[in-house]
Amino acid sequence: FKSDIVDELKGSQYVIEKDGVKVHLAKDFGFCWGVERSIALAYEAASHFSDRTIHITNELIHNPEVNDSLTKKNVQLIEKLGEGKKDFSKIGENDVVILPAFGASFEEMELMNSKNVEVVDTTCPWVSKVWNTVDTHQKKGLTSIIHGKYAHEETVATISFCEDYIIVKDMKEADMVTDYIVNGGDKEALLKYFKNAISEGFDPDTMLNKVGLANQTTMYKKETRAIGQAFQKAMMKKFGPTEVNQHYMEFDTICDATQERQDAVSELVENSKELDLDFILVVGGWDSSNTAHLLEIPLIGGVRAFH
Repeated sequence: FKSDIVDELKGSQYVIEKDGVKVHLAKDFGFCWGVERSIALAYEAASHFSDRTIHITNELIHNPEVNDSLTKKNVQLIEKLGEGKKDFSKIGENDVVILPAFGASFEEMELMNSKNVEVVDTTCPWVSKVWNTVDTHQKKGLTSIIHGKYAHEETVATISFCEDYIIVKDMKEADMVTDYIVNGGDKEALLKYFKNAISEGFDPDTMLNKVGLANQTTMYKKETRAIGQAFQKAMMKKFGPTEVNQHYMEFDTICDATQERQDAVSELVENSKELDLDFILVVGGWDSSNTAHLLEIPLIGGVRAFH
């Protein structure tokens, strides 16, 4: 995201024209502060500990250029064994272990603490904020409702700090849970549907009476807010408006940088006819949740888009 053409775009009110082709750059563009911090820490670790064996527990971020760069700096990616398992056997005494921007699970951090290794924690502070939130949920006896994708590294790390939780990917899944809260229903069908997205021993009849909301930081801010409102309304219907605060808790764990980039793409979509856009090109990692959401915005808005 650092190049001569990007610098030219930023210096020309985010638009340039060359050879009859006009290019507009989204007003908020590139890596956020948290990712830049993570990259800087990882690169410095690779330089500072160049005489030691360095491992990283996952891809630093979902960007192949950055991850390939770390590989070239002799940073070794911990091998995945499937079903959420990893091979930590190659980590030796006095090695260096980098924790990625998404963070690492509580169990992984405990394992690192038990080994005689140097840990370089590059976890984004916004992700840590989510962990603090779900920790508060547990202390108050709440079930954590997590707006996210159950297999995403960040959400995997977040649920490791939870005792009771259920993960909802979108508004459709949130509606399924809130409908059960208010009206009851087929318990076994609900458990089967969310079998990969609930804590062990999850009981919707007892664990959905007091809930708190948190989110994967790369999700849609507007959707997270809508999901929060849906759970708040469900609690008001079930327990009454005077008791809602005893049954629903919400903290703002939405990453501002994520929303700013989504808003910038939305602005291009809203002004696409005026700008005479032929298409919107989103540049980012294939497995990046952020990138996938940025691509969805123009597609939903009826503007041709490519990744």
